[in-house]
Amino acid sequence: MTAVEIIGIAASLSLLAGWRLYAAVLAAGLAVRFGPFGLPGELAGLEVLGNWWVLGIAATGTLAEFLADKVAWLDSAWDAVHTLVRPVGGALLAMAVVSPDDGVLAVVTVLLGGGAALAAHTAKAGTRAVINGSPEPVSNVMASVAEDGATAGGLWLVFAHPDWAAALAAVLLAVTGLLIWWTVRVIGPVWRKWRRLGGVVTWLGALRRRLYSGGNIRSRA
Repeated sequence: MTAVEIIGIAASLSLLAGWRLYAAVLAAGLAVRFGPFGLPGELAGLEVLGNWWVLGIAATGTLAEFLADKVAWLDSAWDAVHTLVRPVGGALLAMAVVSPDDGVLAVVTVLLGGGAALAAHTAKAGTRAVINGSPEPVSNVMASVAEDGATAGGLWLVFAHPDWAAALAAVLLAVTGLLIWWTVRVIGPVWRKWRRLGGVVTWLGALRRRLYSGGNIRSRA
């Protein structure tokens, strides 16, 4: 495998881990354990994920995430808990893909993997927080199902056609950037209104303290 393919696989797994960490670990572990796609020898570092204990924990996490992600605000709480877990998991997945013999490539891939997972997590968490503001529950479930389908399709593509992984990583990165842009665009005006409201509250508090202070001075006089 070429360096581009290896980096593409590492980046794709890291980005998908930012959405569904446990599903990414489970898919990699199943590919190692049962080898339905004939995992390339260059990905031997993923063999640890085929351990039955790892598979069991990943399967449990996948089921829990699948269910939690369908409930409004519970999904945001789940995302908040995994703000550190997903980037670290993405970095570790990237590290497992790259051979430790190539120190420079390993360091670069780990840094990019952690950053990619963090970006994907930020896009997911921000988007779902915006959607949760909607009064109807359908959009939240639809978004979760779309993430499930995209993650499953992406993981299948990574292991069935690793030569396409670099292209998949580029698409996932573009989608991540688009979601972050959309989230900022939606949240920006709301945040500015809250800041203005906070300024008014602060001004009223200062006025109240000033009036109270003036009243005390007059009473003492």
